[in-house]
Amino acid sequence: MCCNLENFHWKMAPYEWLFVILILWDFTWKVIALWKAARNNQLAWFICIAVFNTIGILPIIYILRDMRNRMAKEL
Repeated sequence: MCCNLENFHWKMAPYEWLFVILILWDFTWKVIALWKAARNNQLAWFICIAVFNTIGILPIIYILRDMRNRMAKEL
């Protein structure tokens, strides 16, 4: 059989904790970045962060960019 789901679950069982950690990691960064994008009225960033699943990479890029822009405005 090509796709035996019982064997697939048995092989993936040791890595279930990794999937849970990745989901929590992505969710945390996504929520923070979505909140910041909404607060800053940046619709394009909000849509991109909401649509694309990048395991937290895109939200982290947005948050770092936002921090750098704020620091530049304060100077």
